[in-house]
Amino acid sequence: MAEPPAPTASTCPPTAQLAGPGTPPDLQGTGDGATLWALPFPTEPVLAAGKELKVAWRMTGSGDFAISATGPDGNVVKPVWGPEPHGRSNWERPGDEWGTGWVFPTAGCWTINATRTSGTGSLVLRVAE
Repeated sequence: MAEPPAPTASTCPPTAQLAGPGTPPDLQGTGDGATLWALPFPTEPVLAAGKELKVAWRMTGSGDFAISATGPDGNVVKPVWGPEPHGRSNWERPGDEWGTGWVFPTAGCWTINATRTSGTGSLVLRVAE
């Protein structure tokens, strides 16, 4: 299955923002045969290019978990660390859990694509300058 093209800055959805006051801390992605959830751990109030972001992921389905991100210019990056399986957690979303670390090199909308043997999912994050 072909990966969807990354959205341009003008099509970056409002849901691409990290949580703010009064909003849930986690983000639900879209899935095909699976559900995908992200729990970001930002160290800054705004997700900025060149800064590391830790993200815990929960995804249903089965098999190995692989993840990458496609930027607004089509550049593809892998996590700077992970995915690392998490055995126990108090985060209550469906599926198995992994942790990753990301450094997005440029600003814009980044589409994160996750795959398992059965199921795929994606989530868009807005990265500031």
